This record gives sequence, C-alpha cells and structure tokens, in this order.
Amino acid sequence: MEPRSSGVQRLVREMAKFGAVGGAGVLVNLGVFNLVRHVSDLPVVRASIIATVVAIAFNYVGFRYWTYRDRDRGGRTRELTLFLLFSAIGLVIENGLLYLATYGFGWDSPLQSNVFKFVGIGVATLFRFWSYRSWVFRALPAREAESILVAEGTRPHPPKQRVP
Repeated sequence: MEPRSSGVQRLVREMAKFGAVGGAGVLVNLGVFNLVRHVSDLPVVRASIIATVVAIAFNYVGFRYWTYRDRDRGGRTRELTLFLLFSAIGLVIENGLLYLATYGFGWDSPLQSNVFKFVGIGVATLFRFWSYRSWVFRALPAREAESILVAEGTRPHPPKQRVP
C-alpha cells in the first residue's frame, strides 16, 4: 500500500504546486488584462493575448524552478520549445473562448469579459497541466530526482518504517 500511497501523495503535491503557480499566474493574467483594457483602447482579445503572454512567462519561471525543479533539466531548448508550443495552444483555447463570447454572442461588458477570460483560463489549464507534466517537464527516475533534491538541500523526509 505504501508505494501506491506515495505515488498519490507525489501527484497531490505536484497538483498543489501547479495550482499555486497557476493561481498566481491567473492573478497576473487578469491583472495585466484589466490594466491593458483600462489604459489602452485595444480590443478585448488583443488585451487578453498580451496578458496571457505575460502570464506564460511568469508561469514558466514558477514551474521550472519550483513545481518541476526535480524534473529532467537536460535539453533546456527542447523544454522551452515544448513549453511555448503547449502554452500557445493554451493561449488559443483561452482566448478562443473569450473571442466566441465577445464576438459570437456580444458579451463584452467588463464583467462578462472577465468571466469568460477566467473560464478560458480554466479550460486551458486542464490542457496545460496534462501537457506540461507529460511532455515538457518529464519525470526523472526516482534516484535522479532525489539526488537533485539532496543537492539543493530540499530532500523529502524519508518514508516512515513500520515496526511489526
């Protein structure tokens, strides 16, 4: 039971870290979106794309150096290329929903734009979580991951041993 339990615990920790970085990224995204809309006359979707790009840069730093710091660090060019590719797909998902709401249904008040921007972020986040953990920040074998954490001084606590 313990090996399965530790795998579940790792996934829960990963999801929590992904959520923390992603949550901060949502605040950055919505903050930049509303700032750009407030200080410029850019159309809604263009303002949203700018905000999404800023949030993508913010999230990469958080994911690489906190959420997935124990993952494969080889091939940084490959990692960044895949991150940008999957982030661009997420950008299309996120802003496609906003575009549909704004230009398809005419829902373009500031409140409606923020609601559909938030919904788009949520849908795109599901895709991003799957793609980042599967393709961008690949898992290392347990020994290599632990050696990275030990070198950083952030080694996880050793598993508790049961006494019969």
